Amino acid sequence: MLNVLRRDQGTLEAETVAPGWKPGEDVIWIDLLTPTREEELAVEAALGLELPTVQEMEALEPSSRLYQEAGATFMTATLLAHADDALPTTTPVTFVLAGGRLVTLRYETLRAFTIFSERAAAKDAVSGAVALLGLLEAIVERLARVLDGTGNRVESASVSIFQRPPAGNFRPMLTDLAQAQSITGLTRNSLVSLARLISYAGLAPEIAGDAASRAHLESLQRDAQSLSDHAGHQAAHIAFLLDAALGLINIEQNGIIKFFSVVAVVFMPPTLIASIYGMNFDVLPELHWAAGYYMALAAMLIAAILPVLWFKRRGWL
Repeated sequence: MLNVLRRDQGTLEAETVAPGWKPGEDVIWIDLLTPTREEELAVEAALGLELPTVQEMEALEPSSRLYQEAGATFMTATLLAHADDALPTTTPVTFVLAGGRLVTLRYETLRAFTIFSERAAAKDAVSGAVALLGLLEAIVERLARVLDGTGNRVESASVSIFQRPPAGNFRPMLTDLAQAQSITGLTRNSLVSLARLISYAGLAPEIAGDAASRAHLESLQRDAQSLSDHAGHQAAHIAFLLDAALGLINIEQNGIIKFFSVVAVVFMPPTLIASIYGMNFDVLPELHWAAGYYMALAAMLIAAILPVLWFKRRGWL
């Protein structure tokens, strides 16, 4: 799908690609979302550039992700996708500044792109460089919002862990923490990749020659760095909560094992006494005692109480 944003236009509009397609003079942003090969070739022919392949977008080498070629600046970052779903993921996104226009190439629907396209007119996006800065700002804001939402889930899980009722179920809390850890890790990876892209974007002629754009870019770089640090602290907090939850689980399991061990020891002496009096001997003098039965019950009770008192004295109970 090929969408374009024109000056003074409120949102992206779908564009039909035909042989010999050319973007209008008022087009400042061309967005390729899971494009067909025909759409890629049309954009390449119209702008005189070669878009990176999916393999090149996914490459980890800086030379394959950040470079200048044919007067255009190519920048690829790995961004968080489907953050609100049960299984978030990351996806490579390429930004190209060429001929005063911004070209984006992506294969996932990203909320930040929708947000920026809806407010592009209000931001007075008059060039590709301004559109790029506004889009990067929307991406940073989106990642900040994801971190805030994840932080709320972590705090809720923290309260549940340390204020849970006895014998409560740890499974939901551990599941929430595991999901929060996954989202936080993916968000931090996106922020690191985005920070590298923002740093390289300053080399683009459209931005390097404009003081306002450079100042905006530096502000975005500081925001991305602070969010990356925040994500690191949040990941450490989640790790602590996971360790605390596992420690509490071990304590509860040890208490259960201790209880059953004590019960087994408590019933061992009565069992021994009952076994003795259950033996079939011809001569058992106690069987003829009038108080023998009550003495046996008293012996069982004493044998059960003494171990309990001993355990309490040792601090085991």
